[in-house]
Amino acid sequence: MRVAIVSNCDYAGVINRFGQPCPEHYRSNETVGRVVTALQEGGHETLLCEGDKGLLTALERFMPPDPEACPSGIVFNLAEGIQGEYRYTHVPAMLEMAGIPYTGSSLLGHGLTNDKLVTKRLIRDYGVPTPNFRVMRSGNESTGDLRFPVVVKPRVEECSLGLQLVHEPAQLRGAVEAIVRQYSQDALVEEYIEGREICIALLGNEEMEVLPLVEQDFGGRATRLMTWEAKYSAAPVPKICPAQIGSGLEAVLRDISVATFRACMCRDYARVDVRIDRAGRPFVLEINSMPGLATHSSYVQAARAAGYTFPSLVNRILNVAHKRYFGIDMP
Repeated sequence: MRVAIVSNCDYAGVINRFGQPCPEHYRSNETVGRVVTALQEGGHETLLCEGDKGLLTALERFMPPDPEACPSGIVFNLAEGIQGEYRYTHVPAMLEMAGIPYTGSSLLGHGLTNDKLVTKRLIRDYGVPTPNFRVMRSGNESTGDLRFPVVVKPRVEECSLGLQLVHEPAQLRGAVEAIVRQYSQDALVEEYIEGREICIALLGNEEMEVLPLVEQDFGGRATRLMTWEAKYSAAPVPKICPAQIGSGLEAVLRDISVATFRACMCRDYARVDVRIDRAGRPFVLEINSMPGLATHSSYVQAARAAGYTFPSLVNRILNVAHKRYFGIDMP
């Protein structure tokens, strides 16, 4: 089958430089290359495309419609966007308009999960526990009944960009205003949950596979929080997989993760991040509708523990999307 892999590795393909720029190149060329190779090993004809203004022209050449105007290919979507609001939604919106099937969440699912405030409100309506929170713009607003320490982060960003741990009310204004100034958006302020952090990787749609749980191993680190530095520095936080979790709590984590996936309208695959407090109570922090597929990412480690190789994982994601669209496994 023709499979176009769409990513954002070159940010030049726009008409104007306008709106909030993507602050970080999230996905490496190495990861994208490994996905291409995995799909080729799966027997697919591939094309690597930039998710920019030239995307639809490239796709029309690579996968022209058949005489009945049915799709002649599918996109493996790895594009996080270039600039503007809700960047994860941009490529899915283009593909929906053009009538091209693709892996992963729709623009609605990406929009709901990109906005951490909307995510938290949705999952609370589903009965999923999440830390208490406020949205702030100046840092002078009332914190209400929030208990310190609190975590302060941009309302709509990924990869823990801008995330800070604030111990005292006197520090809050500076932390909030730094986010507003740097990211041009509100700050989400939520209670810090002291305890363990667990990642739950999900694969599927109607039939959901919950992969082995992954724990962030903070060890003796002073800050037990997944900041940007904790993820991407020269000494990132190591992971434990499978996490050592009692069967009762594991069942709860599985249930609230699937509920989060459903509430946020996700598709095909996602990763839910959860904190477990010292009393053993879980709190969902957020859901990533396009989890990273780097070699040492939590999602790939969970898949490896479930018995997937990297090529089999990538081709499984593709098959899950194909079945969602066409009702059958890929030939």
